Amino acid sequence: MSEEKTGGQKTRTIKVDYLARVEGEGAMLLKIDNGKLTDVKLKIFEPPRFFEGLLRGRGFTEAPDITARICGICPVAYQMSAVHAMENALGLKVEGQLRALRRLLYCGEWISSHTLHIYMLHAPDFLGYPSAVHMAKDHAPAVERGLQLKKAGGEIMMLLGGREIHPINVRVGGFYRVPTKKELQTLVEPLQKARDAALETVRWVSGFDFPDFEQDYIFVSLRHADEYPFNEGHIVSNRGLDITAAQYDDYFEEQHVEHSTALHCVLKDGQKSYHVGPMARYTLNFDRLPPHIQDVAKAAGLGKSCNNPFKSIIVRSIEVLYACEEALNIIESYGMLEKPFIDGAVKAGIGYAATEAPRGLLYHRYKINAKGDIEDANIIPPTSQNQKMIEDDLWQFVTQYMDLPDDKLQWHAEQAIRNYDPCISCSAHFLKLTVDRT
Repeated sequence: MSEEKTGGQKTRTIKVDYLARVEGEGAMLLKIDNGKLTDVKLKIFEPPRFFEGLLRGRGFTEAPDITARICGICPVAYQMSAVHAMENALGLKVEGQLRALRRLLYCGEWISSHTLHIYMLHAPDFLGYPSAVHMAKDHAPAVERGLQLKKAGGEIMMLLGGREIHPINVRVGGFYRVPTKKELQTLVEPLQKARDAALETVRWVSGFDFPDFEQDYIFVSLRHADEYPFNEGHIVSNRGLDITAAQYDDYFEEQHVEHSTALHCVLKDGQKSYHVGPMARYTLNFDRLPPHIQDVAKAAGLGKSCNNPFKSIIVRSIEVLYACEEALNIIESYGMLEKPFIDGAVKAGIGYAATEAPRGLLYHRYKINAKGDIEDANIIPPTSQNQKMIEDDLWQFVTQYMDLPDDKLQWHAEQAIRNYDPCISCSAHFLKLTVDRT
């Protein structure tokens, strides 16, 4: 921390090398002149990893395993988007039990990823601790509950994906191997306990103290005809958007900004920022939740929509509860399959897909030739889509706290960013913070 006076004005600067409790590396700049916020930048400086370039020239069947390496926290989302896009290009439609197993695999990732964020990354903000390790000294039962929940999600991913990190059992058309009914039954008891833990999680986080901060967001998510969305549905918004994944590029565009190695994605209409993730899914699909889970959400203080990003921790806990129940329902109705995948003829084409990663909408587009080789690839992660929205939140939120000492201002700004559970490595370790006061 440094402080100096220039021309009679006080300049104060705070630098924090790395922000804890987010995935990836970046920096943030807040500039305050004479008590007025004049600049906000969320700087992502992690080197791009060029996965789209790595995919070019590879066979279409390699895409699920390659894209899974983009993220160790949400690899299923990348695999699911990749296989759906390839199937779209080939004209394949995975249905029935194979489709249900894909939803089950996604349940595992939502449970695991959301629980990691709720308990280890976000709850310390609300309870005043610098880390989950410090929090565990006073809240051991809560942390143990979170670990139990995360383990239940990981067990689903282990069984269906072959391993929890970067699963290897997913392929275009289905799976390399599907579980037996007996194998799936081993998940029932852990999931029943996880469901109880998820309900307690909702009650726990709903008691946190939330800042009075709401934004009039443009929410974007998938919406399915009769399900809370994981893999399929139209891309919709609360402003009337209703398109297929194949139309995504007509309505959204990525832009390079000088201060970030991750692209900003905006709506072409007005170059507007928009919000993807649990709050968007919840608001646009509240009626797709089972009635009793809707009641749990209302008892937790949520309405049919949520516009306070700090309450996203409640929405995530609702989605964990839903994923536990959905997983149990899928297992109960499962019947053993004769074949773990469906075949299709290789042909040239362009495939599009969007699925709901834990952090929000994830878009994939691939062009393949007649030999099945990938000629072009485009992947737009949730954090790229939320990056501009995070900056917009900071513009509005920080103004309420500019009179606070720098350390407290920093705390509030970091928490506002963690509301989004940003996965910076997906989008391009975080955080250098510079507060420039003039």
